[in-house]
Amino acid sequence: MKVLVTGANGLLGQHLIRQLVEEGKFTIHATGKGESRLPYGTGNGVTYHQLDLTDFKKAQALVEKISPHIIIHAAAMTQPNECAADKTACWKTNVGATRVMVKGAQKAKSYFIYVSTDFVFDGAEGPYDEHAGPNPINDYGESKLLGEEIVEMSGLHWAIVRTALVYGDKVPGGRPNFVLWVKDKLQAGEPIKVVNDQYRTPTYVDDLAKGILLIVMKHAKGIYHISGKDMCTPYQLAVMIAQMTGKDERLIEPVTAETFEEPAKRPPKTGFIITKAVKELGYVPLKLEEGLKKVLHL
Repeated sequence: MKVLVTGANGLLGQHLIRQLVEEGKFTIHATGKGESRLPYGTGNGVTYHQLDLTDFKKAQALVEKISPHIIIHAAAMTQPNECAADKTACWKTNVGATRVMVKGAQKAKSYFIYVSTDFVFDGAEGPYDEHAGPNPINDYGESKLLGEEIVEMSGLHWAIVRTALVYGDKVPGGRPNFVLWVKDKLQAGEPIKVVNDQYRTPTYVDDLAKGILLIVMKHAKGIYHISGKDMCTPYQLAVMIAQMTGKDERLIEPVTAETFEEPAKRPPKTGFIITKAVKELGYVPLKLEEGLKKVLHL
């Protein structure tokens, strides 16, 4: 079975492809910007295609050439501030590229899985289940919600995976996620300011990849919230990291979101109710402490 994974060089992409390889049932085509950062050579069922998804003609041509049974569209412009600073790039990447991938999927009759975000919500009444009404408050959330709508109206067999605050081991060429950023700052003895008025359900990247694989194996349809179970603020998460690594938690100063003058607003309280994924998929995420132990190598 042929699977096409976009965003293969990213944190999720690399972990997802590893799990697909380990499953042993798939011929995997992976796309990413620049050269492959995947730890695979030839002979393992993975073919890497260097591709900028905003080159719409090339993107559509590749999908039509591969004609995959399954497309997992994980590529996106995910930094809210970058999306606010360059709205054109944000919409071209998160909306335009999704539309092109869907067009290719329609020709190939592919099963389409779209990776989305908790930022489709305004954060007024989190945590959210799949029936909650989206109401994004920044360009990133708006662009991802429009991507969701394109997928839902495509006529394809589809699934949408929303996730929140993904963390995991650093991957080659990848930017450090929040957990590793905190760890590095504390290790260097640098003081940091961390917001204590935003709530999330942090997601261990291997759990997210497992959730997507469960959706693939069950050929599930609909929206699924895939995250950790434990809700906390970034400040609380940073304190946990300090305590687990034996670093000085006094280096961490709790602040409010207003402390930072950022171009993109953040929803105050998102996080997910994952009951649907647990019941329908058999999804069981690690406890936050267990996920942190793996990433911190404790």
